[in-house]
Amino acid sequence: MADNGQIKVCIGLSGGVDSSVAALLLKQQGYDVFALFMQNWHDASTTLHGDCEWEEDRFVAELVARKVGIPFYFVDLSKEYRQRVVDYMFDEYEKGRTPNPDVLCNREIKFDAFLKCAKKLGADYVATGHYCRKETIQGPEGPVHRILAGSDPNKDQSYFLCQLTQEQLSQAMFPIGDIVKPEVRRLAHEADLPSADKKDSQGICFVGKVDLPTFLQQKLKPCEGDVVEVYDAYYSDNEQYAFLKSTLDSLQKDGGQAKMITDYVSEDKVVPVNAEGCPFDLEKVADLSDEDFKRLSEPVRYDIKFETETYRSGRKHIKKTRYKENPYGKIVGKHDGAQFYTIGQRKGLNIGGHKDSIFVIDTDIPGNIIYVGEGHTHKGLSRSCLRIDPSEIHWIRPDLAMSVGEIRRYRVRIRYRQPLQDATVIMRDNGMYMLFDTPQRGITPGQFAVWYDGDEMLGSGVI
Repeated sequence: MADNGQIKVCIGLSGGVDSSVAALLLKQQGYDVFALFMQNWHDASTTLHGDCEWEEDRFVAELVARKVGIPFYFVDLSKEYRQRVVDYMFDEYEKGRTPNPDVLCNREIKFDAFLKCAKKLGADYVATGHYCRKETIQGPEGPVHRILAGSDPNKDQSYFLCQLTQEQLSQAMFPIGDIVKPEVRRLAHEADLPSADKKDSQGICFVGKVDLPTFLQQKLKPCEGDVVEVYDAYYSDNEQYAFLKSTLDSLQKDGGQAKMITDYVSEDKVVPVNAEGCPFDLEKVADLSDEDFKRLSEPVRYDIKFETETYRSGRKHIKKTRYKENPYGKIVGKHDGAQFYTIGQRKGLNIGGHKDSIFVIDTDIPGNIIYVGEGHTHKGLSRSCLRIDPSEIHWIRPDLAMSVGEIRRYRVRIRYRQPLQDATVIMRDNGMYMLFDTPQRGITPGQFAVWYDGDEMLGSGVI
């Protein structure tokens, strides 16, 4: 085994405590380490603080590099970031989808554009402050790199690396993946690092904490539209909902009735593996056609028409117009553009007069309508099946890729910090399907679904 001193490692130093401690550990382990700070954003007008946070971050990062005793370099990747992350994000929101810029940043910037810069400076590896682990094993055709969840269950960031390839992983290091956050803080204080008490970054990767509608309005124009509340009665007469219910019922092992809604589960809570095993009859699952699966993965769509009526009001009997009562729903407010909202969103709706919270359950981009429902258990919030198009399926472990017709049991998450969920994964010609043991809240087009086998993340795909 080569001496660590012969291995040159570039640490992506952001100015935060995690990357700072990662640099410290690499230095202590004897690697030839240098720091590279990247600037990815110039415009401070869209951040909530309204100042150049990156300048402060660079200042702290440079102080950390001096403290650790490693060279410090700077690179401006703002052009690449805008083209490969921000423009994609704008395009997705315009279509009514919700992308994850942090996943894209890792795939397109940190382990591509940034990696290339690091290699020009002589790096053998690029290290980051992610809370995840990498393990390399010997496969039949050579080394295979595994991504494992971080040792700290409250900080596991493997989700953000779900689009990396074997080539990218071969050049990646994650020095703090085996350490819990309190220990990282302790090591930073012990070494008197300038970032020891620095708060964790929030918001869009390398942009900062932003007011998302304001940020999106750089390219997406506001346009007033209706907010429509959907009543429970809508589902009793909806053909798609009836299909979902009857199909899910037919797949149950015990011939019972499928659960169509799920209770709210805190994203800080660890959900145990289903001890009772798969609730579905896998033979019945296998017998479903590709078209049945596709329809099973499609959400209920809303089309509520509101008729108007005239009436006279006041002493002077002024003629006015109002909407007639509708058993399926009600117009409850206005919004500035359906593209600014995402399924499952609760904040920013400004709708009062309800006992429980109001959530976005669907967006109609062409019609510029937002559909909402009251309460965590509203039927429109939950879905039991999702589909990933064949072109969007990404295997971190290509050696474990599923064949058409194959069925496996994995644990899945559809957003960062969501507790892992038990699911039956089915591969078909027209895509990969994930059939969850319990319905999932807020399945959102554009997000990444990520599947795990134990602690190992195997692959991902855009919903």
